Amino acid sequence: MKRSTKIGLITLGSILLLIIIVIALFMFQLSPVSKDDTVIEFEVAKGSTYSTLASSLKEAGLIRSPLAYKIYVKVTNPESLEAGKYPLSKNMGVSKIVEVLSGGNTYNPDAVTISIPEGRNIEQVAEYVADVIDLSEEELLEVWDSPEFVDQVIEKYWFVTDEVKNEDIRHPLEGYLFPSTYELTSKEVSAEYVAYRMLDQMDVVLSKYREDIEASRYSVHELLTMASIVEYEAILDEDRPVVAGVFYNRLAIDMKLQSCATLGYAIGEWKLTYTTKDMNTDSKYNTYYYYGLPVGPGGMPSKASIEAAIYPDSNDYYYFMANVCDATSQKTYFAKTLAEHEENVRKYLTCF
Repeated sequence: MKRSTKIGLITLGSILLLIIIVIALFMFQLSPVSKDDTVIEFEVAKGSTYSTLASSLKEAGLIRSPLAYKIYVKVTNPESLEAGKYPLSKNMGVSKIVEVLSGGNTYNPDAVTISIPEGRNIEQVAEYVADVIDLSEEELLEVWDSPEFVDQVIEKYWFVTDEVKNEDIRHPLEGYLFPSTYELTSKEVSAEYVAYRMLDQMDVVLSKYREDIEASRYSVHELLTMASIVEYEAILDEDRPVVAGVFYNRLAIDMKLQSCATLGYAIGEWKLTYTTKDMNTDSKYNTYYYYGLPVGPGGMPSKASIEAAIYPDSNDYYYFMANVCDATSQKTYFAKTLAEHEENVRKYLTCF
């Protein structure tokens, strides 16, 4: 091999090695500063640019090299920058930091989260909310029950009607506040704000079925009332349409619904067994005492129960029971006749 060729190869190899070292060094400068995932509230002032943030990011310990950061920003050309506070951490690295900054200012350090379980009544919902925001249960219910607020709700939402103003209804918005998880802007939000968030979500859910709801023989209020009963009575989602079918079958022949869900709401206590005195409670919610649907929902139904109320299973069952004596069983037994139902009771409800 000629000496000049050998020198050329050595030079080329040296250049390639140098390039590899430079690239490796550059990638290292872009890598996370540490594994610390503690959130650092990084503020972007109005008028800032990605380049002017370099020194502040370095001072905060979020990047290794302002120069490497500036080169990355120049090459990637991220979206425009918004002023505000951003949640960053030392384990992100430059690419993730730029991704967060370019995503816009959506970070709210004052935000709080509430989770409303399915099937809870409005008084229980108020308890959950009061644990998170700066209002008491009493203050929440006072607003939610006020005629002025209820009128505003009726005017705002297509699915809330004057039916909720029936004087026998305990809480007008019972059954209308959709159970879900919500992020609130702060602990200082109003009772109206919280209710509107849950009503907005109920609007999203019900609007999917609006055409079928409006074609139904039942009003939205009646469907939500049925859904609240199904929510309590059915254990598995697959059983909810069947249970709804049972109750609609009873309504069709003018048979009392005799739902423990409604009885529990009427007396303010849910039990495995009820006394004759309980069943004789004169309440428009008590379907052991009155025929037909109760005056309104007794809790906040899930989407599955709402669907079951709108699209019940077509069956010829008139009775059902859950095997509450077996803690491991979630099975519901359905029957066409009272004799079949009584046999199921004798066979499975052995703990009474």
